[in-house]
Amino acid sequence: MNASVRQGANGISLWHAISRERRKRPVLQGRLDVDLAIVGGGFSGLSTALHAAEKGISVAVLEAEIIAWGATGRNAGFVVPNFARMDPDSILAHLGAERGERLIDFAAGSADLVFDLIRRHGINCDAVQNGWIQPAHSPAALEKVKSRADQWARRGRPVVTLDRQEVEALTGARGYVGGWTDRSGGVLNPVAYARGLADGAEKAGAKIFEHTPVASIDRVADGWALQTRLGLVRAAKVLVATNAYGGSLDPLLGRTYIPLKVFQIATAPLPHEIRTRLLPGGQGVGDTRRNLFTFRFDADNRLISGGMHILGAGADTRVPQTIWRRLGRRLDLPDLPPLAYGWSGMAAVESDFLPRLLDLGPGLIAGRACNGRGIAMTTAMGKVLADWAAGAEARDLPVPFAPPAPIPFHALMRHAPNMLLGWSILRDRMDETA
Repeated sequence: MNASVRQGANGISLWHAISRERRKRPVLQGRLDVDLAIVGGGFSGLSTALHAAEKGISVAVLEAEIIAWGATGRNAGFVVPNFARMDPDSILAHLGAERGERLIDFAAGSADLVFDLIRRHGINCDAVQNGWIQPAHSPAALEKVKSRADQWARRGRPVVTLDRQEVEALTGARGYVGGWTDRSGGVLNPVAYARGLADGAEKAGAKIFEHTPVASIDRVADGWALQTRLGLVRAAKVLVATNAYGGSLDPLLGRTYIPLKVFQIATAPLPHEIRTRLLPGGQGVGDTRRNLFTFRFDADNRLISGGMHILGAGADTRVPQTIWRRLGRRLDLPDLPPLAYGWSGMAAVESDFLPRLLDLGPGLIAGRACNGRGIAMTTAMGKVLADWAAGAEARDLPVPFAPPAPIPFHALMRHAPNMLLGWSILRDRMDETA
């Protein structure tokens, strides 16, 4: 396959390339005094701005590039209301009954919150809330997902387990032994969704600035001072919502997570006769492999998938081709349409794959919630952070709150997921033949 691969402006994503009606925001100039300053114009920052402004809190969002420039605009658009690794029972064991149940409730309603916001604010983002499906690639994985589904079902969530035939009927993918689905999940265009959150926040009174990187955040008598190239913001409280795109703003934060580069691709639109076999309900799929296999369609019937890369030169060219070939092989598509878009983004992965709030000082918090569940978790995090901005104690929020804890041997550990990918692929193959 020798088709050229397109990328959005500045090498970002399909979503930036196809999303229309981008409204430019101004650069901050001069001094601005607000109750809450937010650094970062992604899902976390925009959801916080929207919910806080609706409470009557004065808000300024400072984005170094454009809205949804970072991981927000570079993901695949899955809305998944659960945790990437831990299930409810293990979260209770990890955090204790009281805090664990609150975090579980936080995640359980996260997808519903996303789609409720879309309806309430009339956000045109090709949203489909028909569920998220996790097929099991091996008998051992099937037992795990059955337990996972049962734990969420006991909490009243709209989940069901699936047998082999049901997975094939729902996804069109063969070879899985079963799986489960959460019907509150779904898919959307993440850039259009983020722009809708920004529009809603501004209508509620928030001020949003683009091309306004923050150079420093300094403690002052009545709160914090955020210095930009052409302006200054004074705020009583500050949220750092940059995830893995914080740059040099706080080097300590950069050592508290594993930066994971994830590639995504989109094919040219599929013919109608093939499209009706694959995902006829329009759900999103992410299976149980360690080398995760995902797929979904966008509104124009482009097939979208993603993957990681083993360390080595030429990844930006090599990995999209590898993902494209894997997509055709897994979905039995020898005539898979050519690769049309390829892009990558950086995710911030915590050691326990759970969302968290980091205590950086009095009234200064960093929030991270991605771990492969960015759209749902960061939207939900914004809602609870608005409560903090309104006066709630951070330690009383449902998301774990603690000072930043650098990962030991971070310079080496940050490469571990890529270095271990080959071994993960081999273990997936062994599982399937066991």
